[in-house]
This record gives sequence, C-alpha cells and structure tokens, in this order.
Amino acid sequence: MKALVLSGGAGTRMRPLTHTTAKQLVPVANKPVLFYGLEAIAEAGITEVGIIVGETAEEIQEAVGDGSKFGLDVTYIPQEKPLGLAHAVLISREFLGDEDFVMYLGDNFIVGGITDLIDNFVRDRPDAQILLTHVNDPSAFGIAELNDAGDIVSVEEKSRWPKSNLAIVGVYLFTSAVHEAVRSIAPSPRGELEITHAIQWLIDERRNVRSTTVSGYWKDTGNVVDMLEVNRSVLETLEPRIEGDIDEESQIIGRVLIEEGARVRRSRVVGPAIIGRGTVVSDSYIGAYTSVSEYCHIENSEIEFSIVLRDSSIKGVGRIEASLIGRSVMVTPAPAVPHAHRLLLGDHSKVQISS
Repeated sequence: MKALVLSGGAGTRMRPLTHTTAKQLVPVANKPVLFYGLEAIAEAGITEVGIIVGETAEEIQEAVGDGSKFGLDVTYIPQEKPLGLAHAVLISREFLGDEDFVMYLGDNFIVGGITDLIDNFVRDRPDAQILLTHVNDPSAFGIAELNDAGDIVSVEEKSRWPKSNLAIVGVYLFTSAVHEAVRSIAPSPRGELEITHAIQWLIDERRNVRSTTVSGYWKDTGNVVDMLEVNRSVLETLEPRIEGDIDEESQIIGRVLIEEGARVRRSRVVGPAIIGRGTVVSDSYIGAYTSVSEYCHIENSEIEFSIVLRDSSIKGVGRIEASLIGRSVMVTPAPAVPHAHRLLLGDHSKVQISS
C-alpha cells in the first residue's frame, strides 16, 4: 500500500503568514503539522509516499528531504496549479500504479493516527473508504449523506444546503478503482476536479464505498483558530522536561518542556507550554497552551494560548493571547505620542471633554 500526501495548496485562509511559509509547515507544539501526518503514515506500516507539491515545493522538499528521517521513501509530484484533490490523484497515476493507497491532506490533524483505519481497509478492501465527523458548519466542508442503514447515499462539496452535518475528513482510502473515477468526472464550477465527484461516481456505479465516523479529534488546520486549537490539543499530551537553563527567580508550573539551549530568567512559565531551543525568556509570563519556537526573545511581556515561530522577538508589549506570530517578527510598544483635541467651534458653543 502507498500514501499520497497533498502539500500543494496556497493556504489563502492563513495569509499573510502563508505568503512566506507553506501552510503544512506551520508548527504545532514546535513541529510542522505535515510531520504529524507523515509519522502517522509511517506508524501504519506504509513506506512509499508521494507528496504533491506546488508553489511551496522547495520549502516542503527542504523540510522533508527524502523521507528517511520518518522511515519513508518520498517521491515528489509537482502540481502546477491547485486543481482539486481528484486532479492530484490523476497526475499521480504513474507513482500509484494499481496499488491501494491512502490520500492524506497535509494540513489535517488526526489524534490517534490512522493505523486501525488502514488495517480495516486492507482486511475488507472496499473500493473506497472515507472518514466522517460531525461539524457545526457543514456548508464549509464536503458532506456525506447516509441512509438509515448507515450506507452512503451521496456526497457533495461545500453545499449551501448540506444534507447532513457529517463532514468528510481529509483522509481517504482507495483501490485502483478510483483512477477510472477521476478520469470520468468534469471540473466543478470552481474549475477543480473534486474528489467528492469521483466518490459519487463510484457510488453511482454501485462500487463498494464505505465510511467510518471519527469519534476522536480531527482538525483541518487551514485557519488560525483551528491551528491554535490543534496546538492546545497536542500540548495536552506534552511530556514535561527541562533541558534548558532556569534561574532561581523563575517558576516552572505544570507540563512544561524547556528545550536545550533555552534560558528562562525572572519569569513564570505555566504549562502546558513549550519553549524552543536557543530562546530567551526574561521578566515575562508564558501562559498555558503556548508554543514558542527556536531562537526567540520574549522580554517584559505576557503571552498565552499562542504560537510564536522561530527567530521572533516580543519585548515590552504587555499581554498577547490567542495569536499566531510568524518567523522573524518584531513586536514592540508603539511610540508615545501626545494626546490632544483639535477643535473648530462656532460662537456660543458648549463642549465637554473627558480628561
């Protein structure tokens, strides 16, 4: 069995951060979200992985390399434009051959991995198997409609009037039957070959399409809110460890990981939180669910429920929360300016000004 990992999207919902960083490489608990997916694939016993890359190909390739650090053999498959998930399958035909495969969206996060899912698919071998989860806003996702027996009746892509609240999670399993499906569909009104259309083609052709409802934790990390929520979830499982240098005036409370080379001075760190190697925290408060990456400098500030990427500096800015701060950012106080009122008043005016 092979894996196809999609890492070619533009990440428009994460801009301006993704103008300079691939969305799949934004870190969760100081590790790129893409790496969690690759590790899950390796844990499931799959070794051959094709990674779809687009305009951020160079950055993805630099981060992942040949895949050996994950125990994988990686092949990169260029996609000139993000023309849909089914298009990604179409252009990967040579790599996939006639083997079964799992398609994993590189910016998705699933707690618990995919090993059981893979094992069940290998045992039963339906033509396709999709994961579903209940969501509050089904119009933002591909949605599946089930009958009373739990069989899939239809799937649809981001409908204004969704037929259920069962969203399709970004992990799909296919036999080679999907190749005929992706060749048989036409682009959607938004110009993409939709994987939901390919799955619907399989349903209409009476192929064996099954679903599994995910009861655990799943997130599409395509926006800041979900990224922070995934960071919170991962930090909940953090193993506390102090490898850096903590002075006697500092307090470390709860599950906190201080990486090698980090220094904490006259500060309070409340976990779960992680401080990356080479980072200096002084006269500051680092609150729960915060990930500070490598070689940052936090001084005379408070930060909580946030992600700070490498080489960034936050100095003297009071409190920051629920924030995602990119690489090499400088956050400082605004310069003091005089406060004044500018008035143009007519005769016999009466004006009250609060001090």
